[in-house]
Amino acid sequence: MSISATDVKALRDKTGAGFMECKSALADANGDADEAMTILRTRGVAKAAKRAGRSTEQGVVGSYIHTGGKVGVLIEVNCETDFVARTDDFQQLVKELAMHVAAANPLYVQRDEVPAETLEREKGIFRSQLEEQKKPAHVIDKIIEGKIESFFKETVLLDQPSIRDPKTTVSQLVAAAIAKMGENVTVSRFARFKLGEG
Repeated sequence: MSISATDVKALRDKTGAGFMECKSALADANGDADEAMTILRTRGVAKAAKRAGRSTEQGVVGSYIHTGGKVGVLIEVNCETDFVARTDDFQQLVKELAMHVAAANPLYVQRDEVPAETLEREKGIFRSQLEEQKKPAHVIDKIIEGKIESFFKETVLLDQPSIRDPKTTVSQLVAAAIAKMGENVTVSRFARFKLGEG
């Protein structure tokens, strides 16, 4: 099957992936653009996993002030080299992550930052609610697992669905950036300020 340059360009514009990567994904997907996007995401996650252990000591502290000045965010995003930190792609990622934090109000960067006592408290609340509904014990444990997953999606930045594309999580967004830039990228920390909140 021949893949047209127009189709490749359209996929590149959507994903930011390289020309040959897009062409290969479209060929593997028999020209189906949605399937090609899935293939590119999968490959991006695989590339990101290979780079995950690499040191990220460069980067930038980015900021975002929402229109009206009522919400502001500072976020530290790291990469391996100063060269990548200065690229438009990296700066755009930092800006997008800062805007996401402003809109979605996560409490933690990643799951392992959630204190054990917070998880236990949430599980206790869920258990009490389910016991009141007279659910069987073996069902309660399964439901609690699902509710904890939902809790992570609400409160953990990397688990949240992207505000720009809810089908993509923030961690997938970062993985795509890693694949595109060829360096490990990590989010170290953020602070969100809302006017009037002490």
